[in-house]
Amino acid sequence: MSDSPRLLTLSCGGLTLEVLTVGASVRRLVVDDGDGPLDVVLGYADLALYGADEGYLGATVGRFTNRLDRGRCPLDGVTYTVPANDGQNALHGGPDGWHARPWEVLEEGPDRVVLGLTSPDGDQGLPGEVTARVAYELSPAGVAISHTARTTRPTVLGMTNHAYVDLDGEGSGGVLDHTLEVRAGAYTPVRPDLVPTGEVVPVAGTPFDLRTPRRVGDVLAEDDEQLARAGGLDHNLVLDGAGMRTVARVVGASGRWLEVATDRPGLQVYSGAHFDGGVTGLGGTAYAAHAGLALETQGFPDAPNHPGFPSAVVRPGEQFSAHTTWRLGRR
Repeated sequence: MSDSPRLLTLSCGGLTLEVLTVGASVRRLVVDDGDGPLDVVLGYADLALYGADEGYLGATVGRFTNRLDRGRCPLDGVTYTVPANDGQNALHGGPDGWHARPWEVLEEGPDRVVLGLTSPDGDQGLPGEVTARVAYELSPAGVAISHTARTTRPTVLGMTNHAYVDLDGEGSGGVLDHTLEVRAGAYTPVRPDLVPTGEVVPVAGTPFDLRTPRRVGDVLAEDDEQLARAGGLDHNLVLDGAGMRTVARVVGASGRWLEVATDRPGLQVYSGAHFDGGVTGLGGTAYAAHAGLALETQGFPDAPNHPGFPSAVVRPGEQFSAHTTWRLGRR
């Protein structure tokens, strides 16, 4: 296959989705709900930043999603090490994660695309040749994303999509006036380096109690040590229930809303503290802090180092499978 990136465009009803083969990345999600087309996800104006910038805008991340303490991954009595790229820790697969790889187009249609990647045995320091697939499918209601993978040796896996949303339009000024609701009764606190401590703590009485809708700016303004460590929200919420269910709802100041459903146990809510004006979006606006909100459906961060967390181990003959949908509308 060619390493030259391709841009794939899907359309259905009032939705248009652009997917880039670098990182199997969502570059645009354009909605047309009566006021003309509006892009509601953040994207790089410079194509060269896809795979090079660790903001991970719209990317498929892996092999292991989120952070690993010092890159360590104990498995069946052997400790493997993913190279560090976040201080002494590994984040989203380390410096050569799947967000930086060219993905192959396996299926392409007007409202569905499937991309594939083969990750060789030992890639990112982890065992097993992994065959991964990402499917994006549009319907009139929204976007369905399926991540699947198989391995030739026992390994750990944790794929997700890392899109940032601004429901008032990318580059419109950020998400502080968005409201956020997450159906999660607990969260996993983090150390100063944002690696989980291993605890699972009820959200009651904390800024992470999003069981009723809250303005994002009000949450970030709370005096809380966990928020201070992350520069805002950058935490795994322990989702209620199991199986495919609606877990989060975001509403912009415009009244445009997004509902996230998933079959995963966790949701990383990240309020985009790292944006500092150094990246220009597709609309020509430099992204400042809190330019977008990432809602990453996932297993738990650093799961291999915490036996009490849901297992991330996948063995030969098993299939890693994760499903997420984004349903969009306007009140």
